[in-house]
Amino acid sequence: MGSKACPWLLLVAVALLLAVAGSTPVAAEAEAAFDKNYEVQWGDDGYHLVIRGTEVNITMDQSSGAGFRSKSMYGSGFFHMRMKLPSGYTAGVVTTFYLISQPEDGSRDEVDFEFLGDKAGVPITLQTNVFVNGRGDREQRLHLWFDPAADFHDYKILWNPYQLVMFVDDTPIRVLRNLTATVPGYPFPAKQTMLVRASMWDGSGWATDGGRTKVDWSKGPFTAGYRGFDVSGCANGSATPCGSPELWWNGGEYRNITAEQRAAYEEVKKHYMNYDYCADKARFNNSVPVECNYA
Repeated sequence: MGSKACPWLLLVAVALLLAVAGSTPVAAEAEAAFDKNYEVQWGDDGYHLVIRGTEVNITMDQSSGAGFRSKSMYGSGFFHMRMKLPSGYTAGVVTTFYLISQPEDGSRDEVDFEFLGDKAGVPITLQTNVFVNGRGDREQRLHLWFDPAADFHDYKILWNPYQLVMFVDDTPIRVLRNLTATVPGYPFPAKQTMLVRASMWDGSGWATDGGRTKVDWSKGPFTAGYRGFDVSGCANGSATPCGSPELWWNGGEYRNITAEQRAAYEEVKKHYMNYDYCADKARFNNSVPVECNYA
């Protein structure tokens, strides 16, 4: 995949931007500094994680990677992170932005953006996954319509009582409706609060070519940039219930994706997705998980 967007995607992006401009509240305050809503989780040695006010750099070498987390846990929200990924040979390098409940055990909920590095000249793979009550195995993988190492792009998670939608900039790339009230066994992360986390780590055992291509430390160190540390979310202990329609991300325009967003989502699946667990019947004994019937 090259860095040029297809014409259909540019047209849809314009429509989505106009829709978002008309419905999303505009922040009046300046861009938030990292330490307003986030804290370092590991790699706090002044090298592997460097804070520059409203931007953070994470560097991974053979001695360590790094990661950070939100100070609060959230029960709903529209979360985002602007990221610029490491470039060149990045095989085995995993760069992430995700939501995860606590404790991180067999009953956890989790929503993942995982960027899987590759050999120089081979596109980075974006893998998404959703865990509900400890059950994952819901991977979808795609190559993006731009080079995510060339500049910052926005990666977003809309999570409310009605749906879970993952966006790249303003294009939906994954949609999961909340049908738990009507479909037995339907997996939707509705009961646990979650942290926002980001990290870079060595995934040599699985991330590239099924683990056959490892991190080449002579090509490092590997550095990713993060921006966008404001949070639109219902923090744990909020006086307003996290499912309240008073919270803008729970409002009517966020309860379903629009026709334009649906069209963009279908085009992403058609042109850029190269693995979808819902199409892998052999993995599930010639069947598919229940949610795949409602995608």
